Amino acid sequence: MTLKVGVLGYRFMGKAHANALARLPMFFPEAPAVERHVLVGRDEAALNDAADRLGFAQTATDWREVVDEVDAFYNLGPNHVHAEPSIAALEAGTPVLSEKPLANDLESAEAMAEAAESAGVPTATAFNYRFVPAIRYAKNLIEDGELGEVHHFRGRYLQDWLVDPEAPWSWRNNAEMAGSGALGDLGAHTIDLARFLVGDVERVSGHLRTFVDERPVEGEEGETRPVTVDDAYSAQAELEGDVMATFEASRFANGHKNDHTIEVHGSEGSLKFSLERLNELEVLRDDSRGYETVLVTDESDPYVDHWWPPGHVIGWEHTFVHENAEFLSAVAEDRDDYHPDFHDGLAVQRALAAIEESDERGEWVDVK
Repeated sequence: MTLKVGVLGYRFMGKAHANALARLPMFFPEAPAVERHVLVGRDEAALNDAADRLGFAQTATDWREVVDEVDAFYNLGPNHVHAEPSIAALEAGTPVLSEKPLANDLESAEAMAEAAESAGVPTATAFNYRFVPAIRYAKNLIEDGELGEVHHFRGRYLQDWLVDPEAPWSWRNNAEMAGSGALGDLGAHTIDLARFLVGDVERVSGHLRTFVDERPVEGEEGETRPVTVDDAYSAQAELEGDVMATFEASRFANGHKNDHTIEVHGSEGSLKFSLERLNELEVLRDDSRGYETVLVTDESDPYVDHWWPPGHVIGWEHTFVHENAEFLSAVAEDRDDYHPDFHDGLAVQRALAAIEESDERGEWVDVK
């Protein structure tokens, strides 16, 4: 059986997933066969060019035409268009992978999760960092009790692409389209890893800041648009099991390009991970005087047997291959055990909403 995949969106994430779909038969031959069936977008000329480059057989300018004719629908558009096409696809019985955060507001995320529950088909929220081999290795250590009782989770995601106040306005700077700024775009990843590695977020105390209130419109001399989302956020949190947590993200952290770093500290050990060194995990064991750098590239490490000999590192784009292999296998086998699904996406959305509410109220907020 060959799965027909329809993809809405052909820019950053469209390229990442198209590349992953193309790599599957080379490196994951046990994954289902896939046809890049249809690419969806609004600009017909740009769409046709993208379809040629990314290997799609057809194009469509209206997602309504395709959601019931594909075996899996990938919604990789801006946050404000996650809900309607995804819900329509689910109502047609089509499995859906949606970019993160699940939606641009909690109400839409709840509607998407409800549609997923009713449809009874596999869904995915695209938290690709769960599929980094070093993160899977870290999860195994934690589950095996190597760190003892977990006390702390620390996570930060720092970028600097908006430091320049003359950097152009985009949909990511608009609350109606994006929902939030660094909080949803970057913080969603950190919160998902906290849930994946340690446990659910139970309550939060958040702080959001916007440093530049308006930005120039690209190609429009002298025109600006307001920035209505946060440029940076920080939060204290309590995870299940009384684990203390801190979260932070910024698009204004000069010198940081894509610095996603997490730490987990336990009674018998600790670990540290940085996305900028994604093949490595720093591990401190109880009887050690310092951290050991574990190069997570051995054949026995998660996913690595599909790639190269030990020490031959993989990259950021490979996480999407792992994600696609897992999700499409669940689709082909009609399994309901794939994670992160829409319910995981909703759990993260609830934490994001609580952080925003906490900032507005100036007090701790329970994650409901």
